[in-house]
Amino acid sequence: MNQLDFAGRTAVVTGAAQGIGLAIAKRLLASGAKVRIWDRDDKLLAGALSALGREASGEAIDVTDAAAIEKAVKSALGSLGKIDVLVNNAGIAGLNAPTAEYPIEEWNKVIAVNLTSQFLTCRAVAPHMAKAKYGRIVNIASIAGKEGNPNAVAYSASKAGVISLTKSLGKELAQTGVTVNCITPAAAKTAIFDQMSEQHINYMLSKIPMGRFVQVDEVAALACWLASEDCSFSTGAVFDISGGRATY
Repeated sequence: MNQLDFAGRTAVVTGAAQGIGLAIAKRLLASGAKVRIWDRDDKLLAGALSALGREASGEAIDVTDAAAIEKAVKSALGSLGKIDVLVNNAGIAGLNAPTAEYPIEEWNKVIAVNLTSQFLTCRAVAPHMAKAKYGRIVNIASIAGKEGNPNAVAYSASKAGVISLTKSLGKELAQTGVTVNCITPAAAKTAIFDQMSEQHINYMLSKIPMGRFVQVDEVAALACWLASEDCSFSTGAVFDISGGRATY
């Protein structure tokens, strides 16, 4: 594993008790950062913190709750002193169903977790970064946000929203020392697969020219570079990691 220089840097990673978020947290820690993870699952959070070690801390919160986010940001600032890096990773797949049959309550839930949560965390953290004249925000989107997966309307729309949120905020903060970028991975074999039908999983695999799913450590490597000081002249950008699936 190539290490980046995160000595003296602090990071908050959402949805980091497992999967891609946990891989990102591990890589940040290995590169010298202090990391605070947010996840709504108490048990998974405790297990992740035990595995990550003493330079990691965490808090169980619902990232769709604006008041909880504001409170968690204050807690993180109190614990870390500052927030240099924010990685918005929390997300769910939602149901696989045709749009005409898609339950409204499921749509609202997926949009809240995948898109509104990223708006809320950016809204709460970005002002602190801008005041410090330094920050790196990395939003985890999806190749589905570019192409739209059939029978996954809420997921696809939410991830397209993350792409636009990234572009908008990146332009707003372009002269503050804060960069905002997002990643559009192909699917990774994580617990999110438990929410998908076998048919949908096979469809996603069939679209990837490399013929395999992305590994969580591969996503983490890209995310951590975007979160580093080295990434200083890219903002509002979308970085593909889809095994050749992306067409733009």
